[in-house]
Amino acid sequence: MTLHYDTILLTGAAGRLGTELRRALGPLCRRLRLASRNGISDLAPKEESVAFDLADQAAVLAAAEGVDAIVHFGGAPTERPWQEVLDSNIRGSYHIYEAARKRGVKRVVYASSVHAIGYHRLEDHIDTAAAHRPDGLYGLSKCFVEDLGQLYWDKFGIETVALRIFSSFPEPADRRMLWSWLSFEDCNRLTVAALTAPRVGFTVSFGISDNAVKPVDNRLAGHLGYQPQDNTERFRAAVEAKIPVPDPKAPAVQHLGGWFVDMPHPDDGKA
Repeated sequence: MTLHYDTILLTGAAGRLGTELRRALGPLCRRLRLASRNGISDLAPKEESVAFDLADQAAVLAAAEGVDAIVHFGGAPTERPWQEVLDSNIRGSYHIYEAARKRGVKRVVYASSVHAIGYHRLEDHIDTAAAHRPDGLYGLSKCFVEDLGQLYWDKFGIETVALRIFSSFPEPADRRMLWSWLSFEDCNRLTVAALTAPRVGFTVSFGISDNAVKPVDNRLAGHLGYQPQDNTERFRAAVEAKIPVPDPKAPAVQHLGGWFVDMPHPDDGKA
């Protein structure tokens, strides 16, 4: 594979998706800088580890030294109390974009989420131009960072691809994932496409595999060249056998965000 970059910074490199991305990003660059809170010890020959908290702006700026592209998968990975969402996802992502601006980074690939549009209904069959409808504080933070990416493209010329990842796990765990699943391999393909497309400006792409039920329209991201190769059909019989048919009128069934729409405010019950 052609080297597209000298140095890529991957945040969230110790997470579920970041761990998988390491083998996909390595062939694209001469150096892959892996960022996590506690550091990574099992480094491949071209990898290096940096440890910091995204809330530490000086540390983020230092990690971006000499970087050509940032793949930003770090931050709180699910619904969390407001302070954690604010520090990790909102303030931390602002630090990423400021580091990109100050260090001359030309492209950011951001792990957004279906939860930025979680209150849209499946029957709406939205495309990526649909309005934000977050289903919680986590989804709200994803909306903020998508808008941050748009601002930094319009004002500073930093390209962004925001990947609205649906359900990326080794295999689908419930009936919803029969349509929302993104395989690890397709997640890698999507991220590589976002890094190697000639021009992206500010682009939003849905992160989903080639499943039989397609509740969203991804044509506005067609210029990325992402071609999913996996689907959930080989899992369907087992999932349907063990998971009861849900109430079709339940909010978690009707909305793209699934059970996130039923979650209470994460700060409820705190003293």
